[in-house]
Amino acid sequence: MSESGRPPSQDIRDPGRGGDGDSEKAKRNPGGGVLMGRFFGVPIYVAPSWFLVAALITWVFGGQLDTVLPRLGGLRYLVSLFFAVAFYASVLIHELAHTVAALRFNLPVRRIQLQFFGGVSEIEKESDTPGREFVLAFVGPLLSLVLAAVFFGGMQLVDRGTVPGVLLAGLFVSNLIVAIFNFLPGLPLDGGRMLRAVVWKLSGRPMTGTVAAAWVGRGLALAVLIGLPLLSYAGGVDGNGSHSNADSLTDALLAAILAAIIWTGAGNSLRMARLRERLPGLRARTLTRRAVPVASDTPLSEALRRAHEAGARALVVVDGQGDPTALVRESAIVSIPEHRRPWVAVSGLAQELTAGMRVSAELSGEDLLDRLRANPSTEYLVIEPTGEIYGVLSTTDVERAFLAAMGRPAA
Repeated sequence: MSESGRPPSQDIRDPGRGGDGDSEKAKRNPGGGVLMGRFFGVPIYVAPSWFLVAALITWVFGGQLDTVLPRLGGLRYLVSLFFAVAFYASVLIHELAHTVAALRFNLPVRRIQLQFFGGVSEIEKESDTPGREFVLAFVGPLLSLVLAAVFFGGMQLVDRGTVPGVLLAGLFVSNLIVAIFNFLPGLPLDGGRMLRAVVWKLSGRPMTGTVAAAWVGRGLALAVLIGLPLLSYAGGVDGNGSHSNADSLTDALLAAILAAIIWTGAGNSLRMARLRERLPGLRARTLTRRAVPVASDTPLSEALRRAHEAGARALVVVDGQGDPTALVRESAIVSIPEHRRPWVAVSGLAQELTAGMRVSAELSGEDLLDRLRANPSTEYLVIEPTGEIYGVLSTTDVERAFLAAMGRPAA
């Protein structure tokens, strides 16, 4: 599976982290797990949950090997571990296909992550055409089909009663299942993105495609929840007409987990699509606080008096020529008791302006959020295209507006 358009609010200014050092640390390891390497600059992580599923595969596949190749003894678990690693290497190739396509279309990829139920390519922006969206989704399961064909060809060259034969058969079946599963036409699966692209092309509206694919995905989730245990039960009844209670419980649990993943993914895809429709409403011009210019030696009490008279909510420190040099931090103002404010100059509470803290009043939507993420700060100087001061943009106001958009019902 691939994932695009992660919530852009989550790192507007690295909430919960201290300074720029913490921010850089977070960028080096954005909660992805164990860094295994990079592919065209895209980091590849293995989530902690992978080790759990690798152990589970080793145990289950090892039990099956005891029936097929009993002479292996305890070595069967080593063979099973090799199978688990090889299977996830196949999943990685599936995700690399998404990444190559995304980079080919100039779409930034944040990371690739191998996790409990497969892998995720975190593509940060949406495709700009339905054709690219279809190709981007199609290449993943296509590569899985190619791998299945390669492993099937390898099966013809070895004895199926040997370790290589069993491994190749297992990898053939697993890659075929991955391909078929991802071709299912519902979000968040690749087939869902392909369906989205088709409906987008026919309707001319990406949102229409997202809604259709998301609801099909929810239908798939219900089908998996109900159908998988029934199919397993029908295929697992023995000659006496009985079925293991343990097998039934395992099948039901697996179905519930898969259904929850699909349902949640479909809902998130729909929610993010709704959010993107609202992002243009996040405009620097409308979110900016009016500011008054003050000299660096102005007492805080006097600066606040001027701001109150002007109906402003921010202070900009200017030099003798009236050019802005710093912004007075709101958090610093709050920390100064009222009785001390006549004796504290605004220069002691100001943050020196850097190039990254200057934001155009014309920015909006994802462009605005991208600019804030690239230059973490608490306040920004908003300027007109002519270079004049428009006001001060507080990250708190942007986050509040963003969360308000996220809080509206998605469907």
